[in-house]
Amino acid sequence: MVLTYKDCIEKYGSDHLLKKEISEGRLFQKEKGIYSLQKSCAELEIISIKYPRSVFTGESAFYYHSLTDVIPDYYNLATLRTDSRIKDSRVKQSFVKSEIFEMGKTKMKRNNVDINIYSLERMLIELMRFRSKLPFDYYKEIIANYRNKAEAMDIALVEEYADHFKNADKIMDMIQMEVL
Repeated sequence: MVLTYKDCIEKYGSDHLLKKEISEGRLFQKEKGIYSLQKSCAELEIISIKYPRSVFTGESAFYYHSLTDVIPDYYNLATLRTDSRIKDSRVKQSFVKSEIFEMGKTKMKRNNVDINIYSLERMLIELMRFRSKLPFDYYKEIIANYRNKAEAMDIALVEEYADHFKNADKIMDMIQMEVL
């Protein structure tokens, strides 16, 4: 289990007792302000605890939704435009307008870690919006996997999400041609 500094102070009572737990080997410092009860823990858990207001998007979300088997080089996180820049070499940050930030945000359990991630429906819109920035083979792999999941998706929700973006009609036409 990964804890923040604040969680540790609540649990142990003081900074002195926190350091005592570390020195006695019952608590492990993973990064500045991030601690674990186990010697080893998943990097995904550290990222999700360290940046709790962010949402997994892009290549990370495609991978976690099993739309591709390409493991991303970075954790792709979306944050509000007003949030601070994330200075972490493991993270690629994208800033999102507040009007669309919460749209499609959901929770997912991945490797026993609860993460904030955009839904399949929201990620389909993102795929269409940024298709020109993706390698063609990668794009085709994701589209093929979306076709397999089309029956389980809420297309009305996809349309609702598309209405919040420029070129909504064009996005929906591409989805009709490529996925449905």
